[in-house]
Amino acid sequence: MSAKAIYESDGKVILSKHLSSVSTIGTVVSIHPETNLDVLPFEQTWLTSTKLVVKVDQLIKRRGKLGLLAADVNWETAKSWIRERMHQRLTVGNTTGVLKHFIVEPFVEHQPEDEFYLCVYSSRNNDTVLFHHEGGIDVGDVESKAKHIDVMVDEPLTKNLLESSSLFSKLRPAIRPVLVAFVETLYRVYVDLHFTYLEINPLVVRGDRVYVLDLAAKLDQTAEYLCRGAAWGVGPVCFPPPFGREAYPEEAYIAEMDSKTGASLKLTLLNPRGKIWTMVAGGGASVIYSDTICDLGGAGELANYGEYSGAPSESQTYEYAKTILKLMTREKRDDGKVLIIGGGIANFTNVAATFKGIVRALKEFESQLREHRASVFVRRGGPNFQEGLRVMRELGATLGVPMHVFGTETHMTAVVAMALGSREIPMLPPPAQPVTANFLLSSPGASGLSKSRANSAVEPSRKAIQTEVFNAGTKAFIWGMQPKAVQGMLDFDYVCSRKSASVAGMIYPFTGDHKQKFYWGHKEILIPVYKEMAAAMSQHPLVDTIVSFASLRSAYESTVEAMSYPQIQSIAIIAEGIPENLTRRLIKLANSKGVSLIGPATVGGIKPGCFKIGNTGGMLDNILASKLYRPGSVAYVSRSGGMSNELNNIIARTTNGVYEGVAIGGDRYPGSTFLDHILRYEADPAVKLIVFLGEVGGVEEYSIVEAVRTGRVGKPVVGWCIGTCATMFGSDVQFGHAGASVGGAAETATAKNEALRSVGVIVPSSFDALGEAVQSVYNGLVARGVVVPQEEAPPPTVPMDYSWARELGIIRKPASFMTTICDERGEELVYAGMPITQVIKEDLGIGGVLSLLWFQRRLPGYACKFMEICLMVTADHGPAVSGAHNTIVCARAAKDLVSSLTSGLLTIGERFGGALDAAAKQFSQAYDAGTSPNEFVNQMRKDRKLIMGIGHRVKSLNNPDKRTEILKEFAKSQFPSTPLIDYALEVEKITTSKKSNLILNVDGLIGVAFVDLLRTSGCFTAEESNEYINIGALNGIFVLGRSLGFIGHYLDQKRLKQGLYRHPWDDISYVLPENINETE
Repeated sequence: MSAKAIYESDGKVILSKHLSSVSTIGTVVSIHPETNLDVLPFEQTWLTSTKLVVKVDQLIKRRGKLGLLAADVNWETAKSWIRERMHQRLTVGNTTGVLKHFIVEPFVEHQPEDEFYLCVYSSRNNDTVLFHHEGGIDVGDVESKAKHIDVMVDEPLTKNLLESSSLFSKLRPAIRPVLVAFVETLYRVYVDLHFTYLEINPLVVRGDRVYVLDLAAKLDQTAEYLCRGAAWGVGPVCFPPPFGREAYPEEAYIAEMDSKTGASLKLTLLNPRGKIWTMVAGGGASVIYSDTICDLGGAGELANYGEYSGAPSESQTYEYAKTILKLMTREKRDDGKVLIIGGGIANFTNVAATFKGIVRALKEFESQLREHRASVFVRRGGPNFQEGLRVMRELGATLGVPMHVFGTETHMTAVVAMALGSREIPMLPPPAQPVTANFLLSSPGASGLSKSRANSAVEPSRKAIQTEVFNAGTKAFIWGMQPKAVQGMLDFDYVCSRKSASVAGMIYPFTGDHKQKFYWGHKEILIPVYKEMAAAMSQHPLVDTIVSFASLRSAYESTVEAMSYPQIQSIAIIAEGIPENLTRRLIKLANSKGVSLIGPATVGGIKPGCFKIGNTGGMLDNILASKLYRPGSVAYVSRSGGMSNELNNIIARTTNGVYEGVAIGGDRYPGSTFLDHILRYEADPAVKLIVFLGEVGGVEEYSIVEAVRTGRVGKPVVGWCIGTCATMFGSDVQFGHAGASVGGAAETATAKNEALRSVGVIVPSSFDALGEAVQSVYNGLVARGVVVPQEEAPPPTVPMDYSWARELGIIRKPASFMTTICDERGEELVYAGMPITQVIKEDLGIGGVLSLLWFQRRLPGYACKFMEICLMVTADHGPAVSGAHNTIVCARAAKDLVSSLTSGLLTIGERFGGALDAAAKQFSQAYDAGTSPNEFVNQMRKDRKLIMGIGHRVKSLNNPDKRTEILKEFAKSQFPSTPLIDYALEVEKITTSKKSNLILNVDGLIGVAFVDLLRTSGCFTAEESNEYINIGALNGIFVLGRSLGFIGHYLDQKRLKQGLYRHPWDDISYVLPENINETE
């Protein structure tokens, strides 16, 4: 969403930073329910020393006439005025809300003749400055009497232009220079700070100072990443809900989720006590579902508006669904509740994957749904939708509430009528379209298209193109690393029988030039990837199209660069959320260069038999089901990408198919307009019927009205504007598309539909009836011989990708290796079944992580603590030991950290640090065999074997190892029992009686203690305990612990900048033979 209203207080704070040289905007105080009015004067001392103005600050117009301001008052009066109105319910027109946000500012004494009206607002090609020499609450219909200047996009509003205009012609000459300077500066700030609307009424001029008294402003929310902080200067800008609609914490939660993801998540709570709840995928589809509910009389019972789209993850859809279900089950109704989980046919969202999150939430709320007597209706299509619907049907069998599940065989909004009881629910849905796998089987004639169809895929010369944006010879670059989209385009090319691939290469500035493998039908091909756009253009001079998947932050710069190459004739910009000023600059530049822009905020477009943009049309099963591999006779244009796929489905079911379809994008200023494409369709003799899907907000549809009225468009047109529900809501609602917001009566969907109908456009009674209207007109064209249906020819078969076939459950293959300890494939990392967030939340520590990753279970706290102590005491033993020495030598030889660490680790073995496993085995085997400590010592001496874990080079009975003491004390106090430790200590008594340094060393104590831990914790069987000893788990403790020290030594040497190490000669004993005799 882009243009959003802000509080007057925030607007004045922003302007005060940038207009101080030409105006006076006094200090303002924003007051809300939490404000302590008694303390405030001590924080803002000016409140008690000047006359004040106090106003309600909640996006309410005509506050003066409504008694929502008090002027020329002192602080005590202002305070009483606020307290009287705080939390007061107020009805403005048809909207009722609660007063709770106020603004207080210094009163500016002036006369009525000092008041003026000023407004700046943006449109597609220019900004308009409105000025009227009379302002204030009685200004009236200012549009009809104000003077105005139109400033073209990316051009300055200069002093000369203002002085030569009639804008200030009725002003006293003395104040004209003051206002010229003010308006010139204000407009520059307006553009630089990405305002989309700015109204000052009244604007007061006293002497050489300008005062902004009342302000209404909107900012482009998508520009927040550019302006937040220094430019806007108010921290995170608050975009309050319209008056009459409360801001709910659940809405804020979803908005926060939305801000942190590339997907789209929207939620507006309309009526918390409502009966009808929706969970709809897609910005356009969400509006249509709301329309249908309102058309069927459910406006008063519609609880929420919202949408999720753009391939949200499982966890995101889970949180989204959980939030809605929590709201839905908060208050009971005797007549129960309805949940509609709907959507159009997705282009790229994996329906089954997103349904996983919804299913989780439904299971979690199973008892509440039963208690609230809920019924659930599901309709969805798109990639893997069959699996998603299957899972939903299985859930419905166990959930305990009525659940009705439908796919693309059912009209998108038919489930609304079923849910509201105005349409019978079929016992069994008609069979769904087959999945992709069914198209793998060859059919008679599948080797190519019939002659009549194949002609449409002949590659024409670029010079012959008059009305086309794309044709069967179109070559494109893909900006961004989008292998899935590229493969989808290549598969489309192949089933369309194109002679060559439409994708010439990819441009990705974050990697070097290379090539990537893709499939062309059954064989593999290489597609080049270029780091620099210039290199790509020079290598492929016939490429004329760019499909840009650049992010919203880089889309502007990359598009400008693309338009600097004359060979580029069309660009599709997929990104959503590009600031409007940048989009308008792109439109201006594209118009000057004759480049066709599709988007931003679009999935693209498709020309069956010729070319498709990125993910348009969905996966191959939908391409085939909607017959998009060959041209039909119907061309359409839509704002919504998701709804364009729904139109593909509707047109394929009611006509001979789509000739071309374009989704111009949901932003307020799409790169190309409805009329741009409709005029192309009018000029193309292959197009017999035009369909368009407009929406609430903006006035673009009226250009179609005028074109039809004047005869510029003479072909039959079927059209419908979505968003008819907007007039039925008590407050303004921003729908899923940035441009879908009512700005006046003419911008309502109802007004647009009436205007279209008045000039002869076929406008159905609702979206539900759109398919019938299209079919009726098409049948008429067939009857008159305008369209001659042709025999269908099957397309070439395309093998299914392995990954997708596995996703659908069609194939299986043995894994190359198995793992049981970690899974990174889901929404978050999982250690032995425990999500990483839970690991952190429960503060398991390093010991807890080791228990999960090494032992696949959660060990008791004392066991985890013991492992951590082991790591601490084994971390280092000075630079003289072999491992540390090797690490130091490597570090001083300028080797990297990994090489140096590896060098040290390679010294670990039976002689250095590797005695843990051996000690554990020797002591446990002797103990298990019933061998006494004395017998064990004698037997080892007889076998001439060292007792692992016994003996120390430095430590002895008289100089004990503190590390051993620490471990021994902990084990004795925390372990359930320590039989093997006790056994080892008895052995130590025998060995130290012979020599005082034959003590139980740290390796030996860790080894025997670990055996006690494994055997007495109750977490392992005897077999499991022995297995961990035998596979070397205990040595892992020393390796992991000592790695800490080795890394420390490496960093120490680097920090000290030590040079190459050379061992001193005097520390080497050179013993060479005195002479060498030759062998005969």
